[in-house]
Parts: sequence; C-alpha cells; structure tokens
Amino acid sequence: MTRPITPEPRRLTVGTLVAAFAVALLIAAAWFWSQILMLVFGAVLIAIALRAGAQALHNHLGLNIKLGVLVVVLAVIAVITGGVLLAGQPVADQFSQLVSGLPESWDRISSWASDNTIASAIQDQMPSSDQMEESASKLASSLPDIMGTLTGVLDTVLGGLSSILLMVVVAIFVAMDTSVYRQGALRLVPPRHRPRAGQIGDELGTQLGRWMAGQALDMAIVAVLAGVGLWLLGVPLALLLALIAGLTNIVPIIGPVFSGGIAALFSLSQGLDTAIYVALLFTAIQMFEGNVLMPVIQSYAVQLPPALTIVAIMAFGSLFGFAGVILAAPLLIVVMLLVHRIYVEDVLGDADRN
Repeated sequence: MTRPITPEPRRLTVGTLVAAFAVALLIAAAWFWSQILMLVFGAVLIAIALRAGAQALHNHLGLNIKLGVLVVVLAVIAVITGGVLLAGQPVADQFSQLVSGLPESWDRISSWASDNTIASAIQDQMPSSDQMEESASKLASSLPDIMGTLTGVLDTVLGGLSSILLMVVVAIFVAMDTSVYRQGALRLVPPRHRPRAGQIGDELGTQLGRWMAGQALDMAIVAVLAGVGLWLLGVPLALLLALIAGLTNIVPIIGPVFSGGIAALFSLSQGLDTAIYVALLFTAIQMFEGNVLMPVIQSYAVQLPPALTIVAIMAFGSLFGFAGVILAAPLLIVVMLLVHRIYVEDVLGDADRN
C-alpha cells in the first residue's frame, strides 16, 4: 500500500524575504508619510478630472491638452470667485440674523418641548434663554483663552489651504504631462512586470475617472433637489445651502448629516417648524439617493459595497485623519482593484471573476 505523498513545505527564498520586507517598508512609509501620500493621491484625483475636462475641450474644440487644462482651471477659479462675491455678504447677514435670533429659537424649542411628554423630561435639563445669556457673559470673560484657541485653529486652516494649493499645483503639472509621470512610475517596476503594471495603472485611472464622473452627477442631482426643496420652503440662501449639500455629499454618511444640520440651523430664523421640514427634506433626499439614484449611477460607474464603504471610512480615517475620511471612497476603489488584479488573478490564478 503506497503512502500518500505529502507536499513539501515551501522554503523561504531570498525573493520572498525581499518582497515581505518591501511590503513592510511600504506600510511603514504610509504610516509616517500619510499626509504626503494623501496630498499626492488628492493631486492625482484632481489631475484625472482636469485631464478629462481638457480632453473634452480637445475633442470638441481642438484645443491643445495643456491649454485645455489651463482653461479648465481658470473656469473653476472664475466660478468659485463669482460664488464668493455673490454669496459672501448675504451669508454674513444671514449668519448675523441667525446668531441674534438664537435666544428666540431656543425659547420656541423649549415651548414645543413643554407640550411633549418625552421632551418635557429633557427640558428640565435644558437651560433657559436667561441662563444662556448668563453663560454667554461668562464665556466673554474667557475671551483671551478663546483667542489663543482661535489662533491655533487659524494656523490649521492656513496650513490646510496651503496644502490644497500645493495639491492643485501638482495636479496641474501631472495633468499637462501625464505620459511623462506614467513612464516614470513604470520605471520603478521590474521590466518583466511593466506591461501588467501599466495595464493595472490605466485601469485604475479609468475606474477613478468613472467614479468621479458618477459622483459629480450624484452631487449635482442632490444639489438641485436640495435647492428646489429649500426654495419651496422659503429658506434664505437656498442656493448656497444646496451647493453645500452637493459638495459635502462626496463624503458618505458624514457629508449629508453635516449639510442637513447646517441647513436646519440656518432655517431656524424662519421658525422651528421650517427647521423640522428642512430636516425631513434632507432625510427624504438621502433615502432617494441611497435607494434609487446611486444604484442607477453605480450601474454605469463604479459600484462600492455599502458595508465596505463604512469600513473604509473608519479604517482610512484612523490611518490618515480627516483626509482619509474624505478620500475613503476612491481609496477603497484602489484597494479593491489592486486586490482583485494582483492577489486574486495573479497570485491565486483566478481570472474568471469580473
């Protein structure tokens, strides 16, 4: 009777050890240079968008790609500048009106709570408007400490703005000469793997471009729905609040909650009932977007499983901070594609899945 042949255990080769060391080195670099990696990744995303706009101008108007990139950048700057000039003063006036009306709004909330059994129990723990004014006077006495905190916040904001500016500059150069940077990146890959690396890199660019196109359409539809709803409810600055709703919708879960909260806060100047209607409006928009709009868009763009998206927000947020939360969706696309192409297909040899 023949004994079963047991496969010999794999021996650790020098190549395996080098590959493991390279992976560990990449993980360490991602940890220590997380901010730089996020800036580079953000610049790549912006470059893809700029390149797509420039390519459209080249196809329809015959513009040179480099000139098309500059035209797209100038158009974006013009739109942002025009929006700030048109909405800056109304926003300041509305914010001043909102602050001055906070005590009255608080009294309305307290009055509504007194008529509600559950809310009345909570009301006993809530301060009155007089107590709020007293707290505000105490807060004013600690103004020097607050100014110190605001200085730190201002430094953080200025640092963030400088990082965004640097990211945009890098994106412009990458969008103008994409082939140069692509070839430079491929030179870092062993020659026998360069064709496969180039194929995966091109697919990454295509997938990220499709995701951004689908996300832009989703953001535009959400902004239109929010704008129409806020206008029908008579909320001031409906256009600005709709733009905020559209822009923040790029961050799953967190963005809609933030924009809905801002809109409800601004609508308090119109009364508590209006604020409740605004909250219901944003809830309805998100239900429509999650159950109808996004499935249709993802069927043409890139489909991201909801559970993995939530895990990605937590994981990339803990690794890269707030930038990781914002870029969680495109980072998830990169990870999913790399795992599928490199591990599932190349390592496991399973090339049947799409």
